[in-house]
Amino acid sequence: MRVCGTIAEVRAVLAGEPEVGFVPTMGALHAGHVALVQKCREECKKTAVSIFVNPTQFAPGEDLDKYPRRTESDLELCESNGADVVFLPTVDEMYRGSLTTVHVTGPSELWEGAERPGHFDGVATVVLKLFHIVQPVRAYFGLKDLQQCAVLRQMVKDLDLAIGLRFVETVRDEFGLALSSRNDYLSSSVRLEASNLHRCLQACREALLRQPNNVKSIIQEGRSTLVHQGFGVSYLALVDPVSMQEEAPARTGLRLIVAARFHGVRLIDNIAL
Repeated sequence: MRVCGTIAEVRAVLAGEPEVGFVPTMGALHAGHVALVQKCREECKKTAVSIFVNPTQFAPGEDLDKYPRRTESDLELCESNGADVVFLPTVDEMYRGSLTTVHVTGPSELWEGAERPGHFDGVATVVLKLFHIVQPVRAYFGLKDLQQCAVLRQMVKDLDLAIGLRFVETVRDEFGLALSSRNDYLSSSVRLEASNLHRCLQACREALLRQPNNVKSIIQEGRSTLVHQGFGVSYLALVDPVSMQEEAPARTGLRLIVAARFHGVRLIDNIAL
């Protein structure tokens, strides 16, 4: 496995490779990331992974400084799962006084976009830069970040990028909690309680399948349940996963999304209807 710290180096290593698959990450890798790497290996001749905690997608007061960083173990995990190249740039290497920002309207404006202004500008900008640097034929993302997937899908479509996007279903822990690097902030006992977030989504899904025209009251009941369990709910909604627009009544292809704070940690999750 080759570890590259500069744009010039990773371009040189990948130059001429006919079928590069790419897994962009912010490190603190877990089984969800491993699933992306393994899917990439199945479909591509070369697998490239980036590890970069991107400062432009953190708003002031968010957890940029304390975001988990485990470079040594991340590299070991990449190597043991067959990654060929890891791009490990610094902030200066990635931005170098850059004045350009990518803004994707539409799917970026609701939910996470409304709660975290500028977040998706940072995501779109860094991913587009990484795409230009790595030049992959396919890129792999986890569906836990459903709105991010929608934003990147729109960006690739609008900018006519010759990249196939692959979205892999969420990997969960033994309790059902969606795996996330930020789960490091939670103790094991709190993680068990936090898995109620997923159970609430499951209960809402079951209710919606029985009563597809009763979306509003089912969502309200789900919110009330979460609040009673100690969650500070930002949103719970049934959405189209492409437009991220709220939908009612329920129909196939939609997803239930949720964001809530629990013991000071902001958690997001979603499931297919």
